[in-house]
Amino acid sequence: MSKVAKRLLTFFIGIPLVLAIVFCDWLNHLPLQITIGIFAVLGANEFYNMLSKKGIVLFNREVVLIGTALLPFSCYTFILSGLSLDITPWLFISLVILLMGFECFTAKSFENSLSKIAYTTLTFFYTGFLLTFLSRMTILPDSKIIISLFLIFVFMCDSFAWFFGILFGKSTRGFVAASPNKSLVGFIGGIIGSLGCGFVLKYFFPVAISISNLNLVILGIITSVSAIIGDLIESVFKRSCDIKDSGNLIPGRGGVLDSIDSVVIAAPIFYIGYNFLF
Repeated sequence: MSKVAKRLLTFFIGIPLVLAIVFCDWLNHLPLQITIGIFAVLGANEFYNMLSKKGIVLFNREVVLIGTALLPFSCYTFILSGLSLDITPWLFISLVILLMGFECFTAKSFENSLSKIAYTTLTFFYTGFLLTFLSRMTILPDSKIIISLFLIFVFMCDSFAWFFGILFGKSTRGFVAASPNKSLVGFIGGIIGSLGCGFVLKYFFPVAISISNLNLVILGIITSVSAIIGDLIESVFKRSCDIKDSGNLIPGRGGVLDSIDSVVIAAPIFYIGYNFLF
C-alpha cells in the first residue's frame, strides 16, 4: 500500500475514532484523558530515541517517561478533585527543580549534566506539559463541541495543507528550510480549509459555538498557524537528529510525534484564545 493510501486510510478511520473518544465525556472525558496520557508517554519515548540517536545524554528513560506521564495524569487528577489547574505548571517547575537537585547530589562527573537537565526538561515540556492544555479543555462549557472544534481546526489544516500542496503548491515549495516539501499554497489552503470546517461545525452547534464570526475566524487562524508551526518545529527536531520519521507506529504518518506535533503546539494557543474570545 502506498504512503498516500495509508495516509488517507488513517484520516478516514483515525479522525472519526478520535471524535468518538471526545464525545464519550464520562468522568470528565476519561477515555480522552487516557489517550492523552498514552500519547504523551509514547511521544516522550520517541523523542528520547531521537535524541539518543544523536548522542544526546538525558536522564534514564524510566525517569523521563514517568515524569512525562505524571503531568497529564496529575492534571486529570486535579480536574476530578476540583483543585485549581494552576497547580499543573507548579508541578512542572517542581519536576525540573527536582531534576536539578538530583543531578547535584548523585552525579560523579558533570560533563553531561547540562545536557541531561536541559533535554529532559524539554521532553517534559514538549511531550507532557503542552498536552495538559488538551486536558484543560475538558472542563470548558460544551467541552465535547469545543474540543471537536479544536481538533477539526488542527486536523483539517493539516489535511487541506497536504491536499492543496500536492495539487497546486509545487511552485511555492522550499521557502521553509525545515520542511522544503511544504508549500505556501498548502499553508494558505490549510488555514482556509480549517476555517471552513469550523464554520460548518458552528452551523450545526450554534449554542455551543456562540462567538461571533469574526472571533471564530481569529480563533481559527491562530490555531491553524500554531498547528503549522507545530508541524515545522517537529521537522526541525528531526532534522537536528538526522532522522526522517519519529517512529513507524501510525500508518502513513510515521510515529506518534509525527501525528500529534500540530496538536502539541496548537493546544495551548487554542485554549488561551478560547478564554479571551468566548
